[in-house]
Amino acid sequence: MSKRAHDVLETVDTVVGYTTYVNLIRSLIKDKHIVSTTMKKEIERVEAAIDIALEGKSCAIVSSGDPGIYAMSSLVFEMCKAKDIVIIPPVSAGKMKNEDSGTLLQVEVVPGIPALCSGASLLGAPLSHDFAVISLSDLLTPWELIERRIEAAAEADFVIVLYNPKSKKRNWQLESAQKIILNHRDRNTPVGIVTSAMREEQKVKIFPLGNLHTAPVNMQTTVFIGSSASAQYLDFMVTPRGYSKKYSVVS
Repeated sequence: MSKRAHDVLETVDTVVGYTTYVNLIRSLIKDKHIVSTTMKKEIERVEAAIDIALEGKSCAIVSSGDPGIYAMSSLVFEMCKAKDIVIIPPVSAGKMKNEDSGTLLQVEVVPGIPALCSGASLLGAPLSHDFAVISLSDLLTPWELIERRIEAAAEADFVIVLYNPKSKKRNWQLESAQKIILNHRDRNTPVGIVTSAMREEQKVKIFPLGNLHTAPVNMQTTVFIGSSASAQYLDFMVTPRGYSKKYSVVS
């Protein structure tokens, strides 16, 4: 957690979030008013946060990783737009004039460390060249569109980072993605599997692409599928930037 995120949690009146994420920071917010909901209640959470903020109280919506990557910040902006709420960034708060009217909210998106960054650091250097990030959750995106994105990324030889690879109800999407990518990659292409990065239950493994369907994954897992240039070195996964093709890396 960044210092800014820590400072925000210390100063706000209310913290709103998915119950699982709220529980992860419970020790930091034990004296706060907390609004937590279960999965698929995102709109209700944002609605509650907006209502609290419009009452003149400070409120933080917590997300896992970075709030702008598969998280809640976009929904905040969408709902404020739908409600005709004028959003101002913190740096503009002191510039408002007395004649400014309408419903105003000061909104700050506090950056975090996304799973693709924390997971990559544990694997070594899998994202040192071009990569694509795709979520396998078809709850909000049609699977046909997800398939097209996987196909395009695989054909273009991107390193592919997969979010939301498997849940109890969505247990076939990862193997389907594996089959698509195998049409463009060698079966021995390294695949990094990182679960619960930087948490007590953290697990890091490297599998060959051909065995990806046997890897233990869940909703806390991020999958890193190497490009044709990616390789495993000892217990690490590395995608070269290309320096060795232009310079001598051995003196």
